[in-house]
Amino acid sequence: MPLAPRVIVCLDVRSGRVVKGRKFQDLKDQGKPADRAAYYEEQGADEIVLLDVSATRQKRLALAKTVRHVASALRIPLTVGGGIRSVADAETLFQNGADKVSLNTAAVENPALVRRLADVFGSQSVVVAMDAKRQGQGWEVFTRAGTRPTEWDAVEWAEKAEALGAGELLVTSIDRDGTREGFDTALLAAVKQTVRVPVVASGGAGKLKDFQEALQAADAVLAAGVFHTGALSVQKVKQYLKRNGVVVRT
Repeated sequence: MPLAPRVIVCLDVRSGRVVKGRKFQDLKDQGKPADRAAYYEEQGADEIVLLDVSATRQKRLALAKTVRHVASALRIPLTVGGGIRSVADAETLFQNGADKVSLNTAAVENPALVRRLADVFGSQSVVVAMDAKRQGQGWEVFTRAGTRPTEWDAVEWAEKAEALGAGELLVTSIDRDGTREGFDTALLAAVKQTVRVPVVASGGAGKLKDFQEALQAADAVLAAGVFHTGALSVQKVKQYLKRNGVVVRT
């Protein structure tokens, strides 16, 4: 029996505050990470993903204090990403309460790190996140918060990341991020057809139907802005999915 799909809430954090923008730009304050995390767990979120969006640019690790505060407010799994460049960095995050670590820029620039982390902590603890933008008939992977093109095709990079030991792929459409126009299901399907590890859909959630459609091409759905503003709630999403025949976690 396949595992029931997860509904995940993402907390993009900058300077210790939750922020959210559109297509990775115009970030607006959305509150304290620990408060937000506890609120979403109460709503029924299956996991929280905390991404320190300024860590890589500032050449530092995600703030351990923030991670510790969020982890202490949760009973559900917590994934943390931002500025991880070594096994020691990942260990610091695990020691402060992370259940999984997420790599984006570091995975592309130093693929051997993915393999090393999988060897040390296990593939189940290692998430490779990719930010992809439509280019012609395919999608190109971007790093450094969506500002730097890599020339990696998203599907090829997904296959490579799995081979390196990633236990999960977090796939974000830059084109759809913050637009509420729906997930890029074509991107998700292309990646899912190539790998065996779970694929998490990210970028573009706006309507209840969007979550159902994404789960036809992915194993989990992740959203941020649509939850932060109260346009939708985790509870409403799960109720909708259940009504439409999708088995959800309780």
